[in-house]
Amino acid sequence: MDTERKKYIIIGIYGAIFLLIIFGLYSILKPEESCFDKIKNQNEKGIDCGGVCQKECDEIKAQDLIIEKIGVIPSGINDKYDFYAKISNPNAVFGNKNFSYEINFKDSSGNIIASKNSTGFILPREEKYIVENNLDSPVNPALSEFKIVSSEWVKFEDYYERPDIQIINKNYSEISGGVGFASAQGLLRNRNPYDFESIKIQVILKDSAGNILALNSTQMKTIKSGEDRDFKVLWPSNFPGVVSAMEAQAEVNIFNSDSFLKRFYHNE
Repeated sequence: MDTERKKYIIIGIYGAIFLLIIFGLYSILKPEESCFDKIKNQNEKGIDCGGVCQKECDEIKAQDLIIEKIGVIPSGINDKYDFYAKISNPNAVFGNKNFSYEINFKDSSGNIIASKNSTGFILPREEKYIVENNLDSPVNPALSEFKIVSSEWVKFEDYYERPDIQIINKNYSEISGGVGFASAQGLLRNRNPYDFESIKIQVILKDSAGNILALNSTQMKTIKSGEDRDFKVLWPSNFPGVVSAMEAQAEVNIFNSDSFLKRFYHNE
């Protein structure tokens, strides 16, 4: 057996020993599952309730989400359209941590010409826009449809905290020289005691009658606690109408641990 081969065998043996040590330490130090760890495990029906736990799970009787209005506008790219739906959660106690929805574009005869399925979340008593940019459609949709397919309600106050995220200094302007037609910008403020991995900002432009003229979004990464950060979105091509109002919606999915920087996240 040559020296090189012996070296690889020795490295492999030490590597296996190292992995066994790590696995052993993890097995020893891993917290024991219980009915007080704020994690849905064992055979629990909810978090720390039902199954082997003596505590019975509270029955959730939540009102359905309200779909207030929907619409479709050209995205500025051929055969692509932006969709929006304004929804609200009438429940004061329950949040919807994961609802699935379906978007359908239809022609003038009511035939479906394009579809999109995705998921979302909403906090108690929250109003928000669901925005899907650049959806493909072979023709200009005559009608649109938005349906909530399923919901996963949770009692919010027991395990979650409403994030303190602010958007200030909002400004919209058309570009007189340079690339693009218009831009919108603002300042995001994270006033939470923890860091976020990702925050999405939706920008909605409206005319004086409240009609939506254009939509855009941007994703901000690694936002530290107490941080203020500028954001900006661009519209490369013109759109009809005169903008008189700009809304900016910041959203972070606090129901998903991936939204938090891991060193600040605590299991629920």
